[in-house]
Amino acid sequence: MSEVDDLPRFPFPVDAALEPPAEWAELRSKCPVAHVKLASGDQAALITRHEDVRQILSDPRFTRPTPGDDSARVADSEDGGIFNSDMASVIPQHGEAHLVWRRGIGKWFTAKRMNALRPGIAAMAEQLIDDMVAKGTPADLKASLGFPLPVWVICDMLGVPDADRDRFSHWSDVMLSMTRFSTAEMKAAEQEFTRYMAGHVALKRANPGEDILSALITDPEPMSDATLIATGIGLLIAGHETTANMITKMVAMLLSDRSRWESLLADPSLVRTAVEESLRLDANAGIGMSRYITEDVEIAGTVLPRGTTAMCSMAAANRDEEAFARASEMDLARTPNQHLAFGAGAHACLGQPLARTELQVVLEVLLRKLPSLDLAVAVEDLRRVEGLVVGGLVELPVRW
Repeated sequence: MSEVDDLPRFPFPVDAALEPPAEWAELRSKCPVAHVKLASGDQAALITRHEDVRQILSDPRFTRPTPGDDSARVADSEDGGIFNSDMASVIPQHGEAHLVWRRGIGKWFTAKRMNALRPGIAAMAEQLIDDMVAKGTPADLKASLGFPLPVWVICDMLGVPDADRDRFSHWSDVMLSMTRFSTAEMKAAEQEFTRYMAGHVALKRANPGEDILSALITDPEPMSDATLIATGIGLLIAGHETTANMITKMVAMLLSDRSRWESLLADPSLVRTAVEESLRLDANAGIGMSRYITEDVEIAGTVLPRGTTAMCSMAAANRDEEAFARASEMDLARTPNQHLAFGAGAHACLGQPLARTELQVVLEVLLRKLPSLDLAVAVEDLRRVEGLVVGGLVELPVRW
C-alpha cells in the first residue's frame, strides 16, 4: 500500500446535511496543513485556517491549476474534472491577461447594475412563490424557487433562453462531477454545452442585444470565440449552480432553528447580515479552491514545495475561532464578517454582487410572503448533494 492510500479522503464524509465534519476543527488546531487524497487518488495539501487560506488565495504567484501543470486532479475521471478541462485552460488564469478578462466581465456586476436588477428579481421571486403556493404544501423550495430564480437571472444577463434551463442544469452537474459521472459523460456534456454556446455566440455576432455576450463581442478588445464560449459556459454554471444551492441552504439553516426565522420576521433589517452569516456558516460548500504552488512557500510553519496542489477550504476557514468569535454559532447580526465564502485575491468570485443581491431579495420576499414558512421534514432527514465539486441539498421540503 502506498503512502497516498493511507491518507484521509477529501472531502470528508458527513452524516448531517448542515453540519461540518469533525475533522475541520481538529485540523485547524493540530494540523493546519494536512496531506489528503482527492477523489482522483492524487495527493493535495488541505489548508483549513482562515489566515492561511486567505494568504494562499491572495498570493498572485499561485493560481488555479491549468492542464499544463502537474497538479492534483479533483475528479476521478481521466482528465481530472472541470478545473483541469480544456474549457478551464481557454480563460486566462494568470497576470495581466486574467485582469483584462475580469475587467471585461466585472463591468456587468457593479453595485449600480445590481440595484437596477433588484425589482425584476423580486418580481420573479414573487411569481415563483405564488406558483409554489398554488400547488400546495409540502413543496420543494429548491425546485420551486432556489433553482429557477438564479437561472432566470443569469440567462437574462447572458441573453440565452431560460426555457433551456434543464439542459444547463444537466450539463453543469456533469461538468462539476467529482465521482458521479464517467469520463465519457463529462466529455459529452462539455462538447454539447460548447456547441450550444457557440451557436449563441454566432447569433449574438449577427444580431447583438443588451446582454453580456453581445457586449463582449462588440468590445473594442474583443475576445476570441473560444474565450467567449468558455466565459458564457463558466458564467452560466457559476451563475445558477452555486446560487441555487446557496438559496436552498440559507433557508434550511434559518429554518433549522426557527428562532432565527422569527428574529428576521421581527427585524427584517437583519437580512443583509443574515445572508453574510449564512454564507460564512455554510458547512456544505463543496471542495473549496485549489491552487498550484509554483515555488516553495511556508504556511503555518510547514513548507509546501513547488508542484504542490493546495486545497483551500473556505468553509473550514469560515469557522476558525481565531478569526470569528463564537465561530460555530449563527449570529444573524454579526459584523464585521470577513468570511471567505467567495474566495479572495485575483480569483475571488466575480459574481458575488449578484449572488448577494439574489440571496437578499429572495429572503426579503420569503419573509414578507410566507412568514409561516417551516421545514416539512426533520433537519436530520435533509440530504446532501454528493459527488460534485459544489455542495448543496438534494431538495428542501417546506410547508407554511
